[in-house]
Amino acid sequence: MKKLIFLASFACTLMITEIASAQGRFNNRNQQTRINQGVRHGQLTKNEARQLQMQQQRINSLKRMAMADGRVTPRERMMIRRAEQKANVAIRYQKNDRNYRW
Repeated sequence: MKKLIFLASFACTLMITEIASAQGRFNNRNQQTRINQGVRHGQLTKNEARQLQMQQQRINSLKRMAMADGRVTPRERMMIRRAEQKANVAIRYQKNDRNYRW
């Protein structure tokens, strides 16, 4: 009985650490912070901010789907990384396009 409990707790610990390490592999660009900062400083209009927020929600959805089976494949990681790169470019473009919220 003690062996069974030990093995079950060990398996749970391995699964938790694998999930945590897989989540750490994603490139965190602090995009949400940049969007909020752009809204605060008036660099983003309401529509621009809404579009960028929706893009962030799609990226989070991709991350959740990739982690659904507990393992992130290299293809899934590549898709997430590309989506984050596109979002990064979109944020930079929208913040510097001279459309200001006054």
